[in-house]
Amino acid sequence: MWEQACPILPSRDFSVTETFYKRLDFDTWYKDNDYLLMNRDKVELHFFSHPKHTPETCDHEVYIRPKSVDVLSDQIEKLDLPRAGAFPKFLPAEDKPWGMREAALWDPDGTLLRIGEETTDG
Repeated sequence: MWEQACPILPSRDFSVTETFYKRLDFDTWYKDNDYLLMNRDKVELHFFSHPKHTPETCDHEVYIRPKSVDVLSDQIEKLDLPRAGAFPKFLPAEDKPWGMREAALWDPDGTLLRIGEETTDG
């Protein structure tokens, strides 16, 4: 039985990635010159070193389903990230026409973390 998926994402600079995710209450499990592993609760994110990665063309995404998208959205909102422009950036939770309530968070490398839960009327 499949129980967990752990995305492997690009990082131009592990110190920048680590600092960003620590602001989101992630802990570092492992770090060397080529690999970084961080987690918070049941979410485990792996990062590979990619110094030439271009955030503006990043097509990496992760979908995260928290217990409450609104609680997590409120926590991220307190980081005062921009809503447009360069990375990182954040769009707070809102109802989507496909029956989900979602927030969107882009990390410094342009990876999109879509955070959502089903709505009762979806």
